[in-house]
Parts: sequence; C-alpha cells; structure tokens
Amino acid sequence: MAHFIGEGSGGEQIYLAHSDNGLNWTDLNRGQIVLRTPIGTKGVRDPIIVRNPAGNRYWIVATDLHIGSGTSWTDAQHVGSRNLVVWESTDLVNWSIPWLLPVAASIGDAGDAWAPEAIWDSSAGNFLLYWATNSTLNGIKKHRIWSARTTDFRTITSPQVYINLAGSEQLIDTQIIEANTGGYRYYRASKTTQIVIEGGNSLTGTWTRLGDLSGLTGGGVEGPMWAKFNDRNEWALWLDQYATGRGYLPVVTTNPAAVSGYRIASGYSMGGNLKRHGFILNLTQTEETRVLNRYQAPVFNRLQSYNYQDRYVRHYNMDVRIDPGVSPAQDAQFRLVPGLASSSAVSFESVNFPGHFLRHVNYDFVLAPREAGGTFNADATFNRVAGLADSSWSSFTSYNFPTRYIRHYGYALRLDPVSSTQERADATFRVTT
Repeated sequence: MAHFIGEGSGGEQIYLAHSDNGLNWTDLNRGQIVLRTPIGTKGVRDPIIVRNPAGNRYWIVATDLHIGSGTSWTDAQHVGSRNLVVWESTDLVNWSIPWLLPVAASIGDAGDAWAPEAIWDSSAGNFLLYWATNSTLNGIKKHRIWSARTTDFRTITSPQVYINLAGSEQLIDTQIIEANTGGYRYYRASKTTQIVIEGGNSLTGTWTRLGDLSGLTGGGVEGPMWAKFNDRNEWALWLDQYATGRGYLPVVTTNPAAVSGYRIASGYSMGGNLKRHGFILNLTQTEETRVLNRYQAPVFNRLQSYNYQDRYVRHYNMDVRIDPGVSPAQDAQFRLVPGLASSSAVSFESVNFPGHFLRHVNYDFVLAPREAGGTFNADATFNRVAGLADSSWSSFTSYNFPTRYIRHYGYALRLDPVSSTQERADATFRVTT
C-alpha cells in the first residue's frame, strides 16, 4: 500500500505498508518516508502505484499538494498546482528522480489536479489516466473527473471530461477496478455525498448505478481504494474515514455488483502510521521478496565524530554539521548506498529526506535532492577508507577530489585536504546505528 499520513510535518509524502493477507498492515521502512518530493509544492497526496502489463516497469503518481505548508484549501482548489508528481522504477525499490506531469495545464481556468488514478486499457493498448480538476464548463465551476491516455506518464493525450455529474454536484474521488464478475467487467466507486458503486463493461462506455454505501458507512468517507484478495474471490473496498481522522476502513464483498451484500470487515489492523488516501498493488512473490528485502528492516546509519564523540553528522536546513543530541533523530540518520558515481564507493542518502544526498559544493557540504547528470553523482560519492586517526574507524575521500576528505571544521562539514594530527581526527568517523 502506498499512502500519505496527513497534513503534519512530513505527512504529505509517500509511505509504504505491506500485508500478507490484505487486512493486517505493517509499516515499511520503519514507518519513515519512502519518497519525498523536492519539486512542485514539495508535498504529495493520494498516491497510486501503476504496473505495466509486462510487469517490468512501475510508476507512483500523486497529487502535487502540500496543505501542511500553510496553503489554504481554497487556494489549493482555485490557484493550486495543475501537475501530478511521478516517480518511475523497474523493481519497486529503486525510484527515479520525480517529474511533474502537467495534466491540467490546457484545461481553461483549471485550479488544481487532484486524486489521480490509472488503469490499463487492453483494448486501446494504453493507460486511462484520470483525475479531478476544478474548472469552468458551461458556466459552472466545479470538480469533474478528467481523463487522458498515456503509456509512459511523461506525455498524455489531450484531456477530456470523463465524469461530469449533473448541475453543480462535483466529484473528486473515484477509482475503477477490473473484476470480471457479477455481470460486469469493471466496477467504479465514487465519493459524492456517499460512496456510489457503478458497474460497466467498457472504460469509456455506459456505467450502471448499482447502489451506494450510505447505510453502511455514512457520508464521512472518501478516497475509495479497491483491492482483490490474492487467495480468494473476495474484494475489499477501503474507505478513508476523513471526517473522524481514523484513516482506512475496509468494506468487503464476494460480489461487487451486489451492493446490499457489502459488509465492514472485522479483524483488520493498519500498523502504526495513519493510512490516508492511497493505493494497493497486489504483489507477485518475486516483487514481494524485493520489496521486503529493501524496506522491511532497513539499516539506518549515523556518522559519529572521532574527536567529539557526543556529536554526529546531521542536516539542518539543508546545511550539514556535527551536533550533540540531534532532534529529530532522523536528521542524523543516513542510508549508506552504493555510490551514485561508482558502486564500489558509497553515497549518503538521508532517512527523512529520501532522494536527498550529502553533497559537496565549493568544498562545503549540503543535503541536496538528487539531480540528473554526472556532476551531482560525483559530488555525492565517497570512497570509504581506514580511519586516519584510528584504523578501526572510517574516513571518506571524495570521488572527484580524491586528495580531499570529509572533515568537520568549526562543527561544519567540509571537504578538505588533511595533513595534521588535528585534521586527521576531524576526518575520522564511526559508522554506527
């Protein structure tokens, strides 16, 4: 499950959770952010995970929205981002630098682009990408569902109105699943004043209203998230209880067409993080192994100073220094990953700013979001060698300035040549957890 956790600090980013049975969820990556956007509004919500039919390419697509930064809901709807944020992967664990997909840029007075969804259309050989945009049509400004076609989530066809409710009634959240049961190929769950279920046999054809869940869940739910259980012909429709702030609630059924048979599941658990408007991807065994190997028990390291052993390398406002008593603790935690410029070296990826790396700039150090190209990779790559002051510790030379070492000076981290006893101590660190 990809999801966000709310509007608090760091809440509007990408988090992941895993379940063996589809009902009991465990936070991955120690509950920390898995992907953090450095572009657009610098916040993301409503993520989906998309797999191509060949099973060798994946995308995470999300709303470009950061309410936690102080943006009002009114501004977000009327003068907000017209983009979606997209990451790409070939293995579900190594993700690209994100890009902005301007899905609503050509839609008149569009004020936003929210709640993206995508489904493969085998008859057309592409994805139907759909989302909500607040814009004026026939003199009425409201949220409607728009759609476009894509194969790579980098380019799209011209957006078209996909769902336009009567009069002034608007629609933001809707999701389609292909089920091929109960008389329909597809089922659509949409949030109006309640959750409405529809059935259809074509993504672009007629949809039949089958009923709503008002008697089961009331109106205080949104973000419908379909998922079929792997081991049986039963489906869960997860609903985000936004009105009470309790996160997702599963409604289950053995026949999506028979709305009167839906029931609230018992015996489910959601893990430590709040789960907000997200997406569930059913995994193959190979995919699950890769995901769990990477995210189930990740190693988070710290760099302890040799000559100030109560101090650790940490980022603060994107600057890098050594400090005691680091708070939050994640500011001093890094993943030591294969070097971006050389797999035999190392790079330091921030735990709470994933996708951001320690990098030298004019021999000073910053925490910076990864950029495309060789210069960034070289600046963020270091060779780990025996500690200059104690061989049981470690020192790090620059990949592109091999005569210079990572060292602290006045508690700030620098990249300097080293010769004196003091400098060798300044350039020695213990890699610890």
